[in-house]
Formats: sequence, C-alpha cells, structure tokens
Amino acid sequence: MIDPDTQAGWVAEAEAEDDTEEMPLSLRLSIADTLTLGNATCGFMAVYFTTTGILIPHLTGSNESGMARNSAATAVILMLLAAIFDLCDGLVARKLRSSPMGAELDNLSDLISFGLAPAYFVLVYGMVADDAQQKVSAVAAIVVLLAVVLRLARFSCVTMKDGMFQGMPSPFGALTVVSIVLLELPFIPTLLAIIGTAWLMVSRVEYPKPRGVLAVAMLGWIVAAMGMLAAWAFDAPGGQVLLQTGCALQIVMAATIPLFATARRVNTFRDNRRENREARAAQLP
Repeated sequence: MIDPDTQAGWVAEAEAEDDTEEMPLSLRLSIADTLTLGNATCGFMAVYFTTTGILIPHLTGSNESGMARNSAATAVILMLLAAIFDLCDGLVARKLRSSPMGAELDNLSDLISFGLAPAYFVLVYGMVADDAQQKVSAVAAIVVLLAVVLRLARFSCVTMKDGMFQGMPSPFGALTVVSIVLLELPFIPTLLAIIGTAWLMVSRVEYPKPRGVLAVAMLGWIVAAMGMLAAWAFDAPGGQVLLQTGCALQIVMAATIPLFATARRVNTFRDNRRENREARAAQLP
C-alpha cells in the first residue's frame, strides 16, 4: 500500500519491524544452538588451560610437572566435553529444531574446539617436549588447523549420502591428534602420525555418522577416556598405563576405520560388477 501523503510504501516496513520485534535474537537460538555454544566455550577453555598450565610454566622455568599434567588432562577433557556437545546438538536438532544459524554456529564452534585447540596443543608440545623442534611442530600445527578448515568448508558444500561423512570427522581427528601427542612417542613418528591424521580429515574416505547404537558407543568411549585422563592427572595407580592404553586404542581406531571403509567400497564395487554381468547375461538370447 502507498501512503497518500508521502507516496511511499509503509506497510512493508511496518511488517518488517513487527517481524523483528516478534523474533528477538534470544528466541532465534534453539536448545541445539545453546549446546553448540557450549562446544565453542570448551574449545576456548582448552586453549586457556594449555597456555596457563603448560606453556607459561615452561617459559618461566617452572618445573611443576604435576601442574602441567593436570592442565594437559583438563585441556583434553574439555575437548572431549566439546565432542559430547557436538554429538548432542545434532541429536537435539533432529529431534526438536535448530535455528537458521545452526549450521554456521556448528562449523564455527568445531573450528575452535577441533581445529584451533588441538593445533595449539601440538604447537605447545613442540615447545615443551625434550626432543621436539619448535618450527617443525608449528608447521604440523598449521597442517592440522588447515585440514579442519578445509574439512568443515567441504562439509558445507558437498552433499553426501545419508549416514556418511567424507573424511575423518573433525572431533574424531582432534582426539586422535591429542592422543598421538599424549602417547609421547619419539618426535618424528609423532609428527608423521599427526600429518597422517590431518590427511585423513581431508581425504575421501567415508566414515559413518554417529547415530543410534554408534552414538551411544561413542558417548561411552568419550566418558571412558575422561576417566582415564582423570586417573592420569591425579597420578592414580595405573593411571599412566590407562592413558597409554586409551591413546593407543584411539589411534588404532583412526587407522582401522579407513580400512573397513575401503573394504566396504571394494565389496560394493564387486557386487555391482557382478550384478551388471548377470544382467547382461540375462539379456543375451
């Protein structure tokens, strides 16, 4: 409609103002979005504990190894907690609803918790480890960060078949990277394993999405990993062995899942070829 005095459209503007008043920012954030923000908060706090509990004591010449161990465990537990938030926000979004900002919030939060936090963890490891090389570790940290950036960008652009990811999911990749660091292998094998994990994140290897039984199993594994880290942080009997066992299992899973995915694709390819041959044979006179 046109205002007879100003000859300007005023109804559309009024409706726009009403829409803005009806949908304030607080109402646009759904429960799933709140969980996603919890993910980002955990990632930031992981960086904080890595800095204050590991890097600063090293730079100031403090030899409080217990504090460094507690801070490292806290940082990794926060990454695990971020993974729980990331798992739950997807489940909640499917059951309830997510705001139009949901996908963007999820990618940005994942970049903090599973890109910046583990990359920074690798960088600090290169500064405090006895046999590490700081510049080489910085390159490895950049590789991890860029792998997560590329993986998240591709996730937003590429449509995969339902129930599958292309490339190692960033939470799984981040936990694998920190497991490699905590296992305290020699520097060169650690570096190669980290770069291999980064490659898997940007690869075309298919990974199943955590739904149903797989989601419950993943949640159980994360809780168990938190328990192992707590036992190690408080120097409980067998805590070191538990930590090494958990890290080794995480790395083994990261290495074997691509093998199962490749075997599944090969079997699918063979089945399709067999069906095509049978179909051609049936058409022959």
